[in-house]
Amino acid sequence: MWPVTLSRLLLVAVLSLAAVSTPTPASAVDIPDTRELTDFFDAAMARGLEANHVPGAVVSVVGGGRTLFSKGYGLADRENRMPFDPETSLVRIASITKLFTWTAVMQQVQQGRLDLHADVNRYLTTFKIPATYPRPITLAHLMSHTAGFEDSAIGLGSRSKADVPPLGTYLAEHLPARVRPPGQVSAYSNYGAALAGYIVTRVSGQPYDQYVQDHILDPLGMGHSTAAEPVPAALAAGQARSYDYDEGTYQRKPFVFDNLAPDGSISATANDMARFMIAHLRNGPLLDEPTARLMHQQSFTADPRIDGYAHGFKEQTLNGHRVIMHDGSWEGFASLLLLVPDADLGLFVSTNGVGGIDAVTELLPAFFDRFLPGDRAAPASPGSTAAPVAGFYKPTRSVESTIEKVLTLTGSSRLRIEDGGKLAFMGKTWSPLAPGLYQQDGGWQRLAFVTNGAATYAATDGAAYELIPWWDTPPANLVVVLTFAVTALTAVLGLPLTAAIRRLRRRPSRTSRAWRAGRLLAGLAGAVGLVFIVLFVLMLTGETSILYGVPDSLRALLLLPPLFLALTVAAIITTVIGWRRQGAGVLARGHQVVLLAGMLALVWFCQHWNLLGWQFG
Repeated sequence: MWPVTLSRLLLVAVLSLAAVSTPTPASAVDIPDTRELTDFFDAAMARGLEANHVPGAVVSVVGGGRTLFSKGYGLADRENRMPFDPETSLVRIASITKLFTWTAVMQQVQQGRLDLHADVNRYLTTFKIPATYPRPITLAHLMSHTAGFEDSAIGLGSRSKADVPPLGTYLAEHLPARVRPPGQVSAYSNYGAALAGYIVTRVSGQPYDQYVQDHILDPLGMGHSTAAEPVPAALAAGQARSYDYDEGTYQRKPFVFDNLAPDGSISATANDMARFMIAHLRNGPLLDEPTARLMHQQSFTADPRIDGYAHGFKEQTLNGHRVIMHDGSWEGFASLLLLVPDADLGLFVSTNGVGGIDAVTELLPAFFDRFLPGDRAAPASPGSTAAPVAGFYKPTRSVESTIEKVLTLTGSSRLRIEDGGKLAFMGKTWSPLAPGLYQQDGGWQRLAFVTNGAATYAATDGAAYELIPWWDTPPANLVVVLTFAVTALTAVLGLPLTAAIRRLRRRPSRTSRAWRAGRLLAGLAGAVGLVFIVLFVLMLTGETSILYGVPDSLRALLLLPPLFLALTVAAIITTVIGWRRQGAGVLARGHQVVLLAGMLALVWFCQHWNLLGWQFG
């Protein structure tokens, strides 16, 4: 799911391990000893939870077809002093739910009800995906996050079950814009996963939570897990709570209902997640062996030399081992599931504090170095030879059609080409590894440049980034805003001062009424624009949440851009009318032209970033 902060640090921690290497044979890996695992996690969790103010965590490790280790640490519920129990404590696994959704899709493929490469509109009746591009979107695109959807965070959650609309209704009313052709590049999409889950409900005739219960949870004996929200009464006593630590106190996070259930609704225990991991590692009993193997095969990569997606799983290469994984963050829970097929090993970990993302950053590399060491030789497979392009890049997981587009200004990063062909990007330095391929200095993440038509991408082992035009870059837009602000201040401060001096000197104005009206309207527009910019920056850098929809404060603030536009247009009209009449001096005329140019700069800014009107999707 998309965290409200738009920061997926848990995935970044995993990517810091991504080795450029060839897989290590399974025979070279020994199944870890339970005592070794206990000693490792006892020490690692003690350090991580305390340092990051996380109340608790739960872990399970599987290997050789059985659970090797499972244990809870700290408290699942601080108020009731309930310790974490791997058998009974339910954590919200958030986007790891998608693995259950993709498993359900593959079950329907196995039964012949779904075709991975058919237009998804074949399975939709009450609404259709628009034919924005000639090539249709397929389930395979949804599973590799290459459908080309933008991904909005507005209104993902609800405060109560009564507020959650039917899945089909929500999907129909919140169709995201298609911003690139399918199959071009990965861009994580909550909507795409929910759409796939809805298609499963259409062809199976069962609601999503009931389908998961009947076809995944029950067959695996996952008796302490559910896809229903809220958690059923029979399981509610074991429900873990999540917390945010701030200035010495823990604030309990509320239970947020997921409006896109197939993307993140499941609550599960660590022992139940062990059963799910074993099922995938052993290719059964959820899927027959050919279907399971297909699901675990790579389905997309931007460049064959970097990691991509299997059918729903994210690929990573860690210490030379091919890993298929997924993470999830929601309402303070941070969870991670890793499967290492060549070692027949799986890891699940979940924490119940906002700082839990940081708590695992040291655990993961230590776990792989301790239990899954491997070769680190660079691959020789050919790939793209696209030359690097300097500039600003935004995450492909972004928004074009709503007010969230403005997040490009805070979410884009500059890529520089330095001496020796090295790159500086995302706070890291990258060295050339092969034509079009780079490796992070001091780390293992890789980056490849890919071109598709007019688009240029910097694709990493994790996220992909798109080169943006100069007019979308933060420096260019800072110039636009500062140009307006400076000119507006000359009007807001200068015009009243000039009028006051004239009154003190008792010198009547010789300008026409139309000219004076134009000056006054320009000053008012400048004042309105300045107030909007200041309040919008404060809101953008504050903690305004759009999880439950657009807050009233933001709706009220967006009254100002239309008012600013109206005052600017009126100022231009009255200035034109009064221009040829006598009275206005050269300096006043020049100032008015500059002032109106500044106003038009802000008009462009508001229009370009979807701030004119209420563009919420």
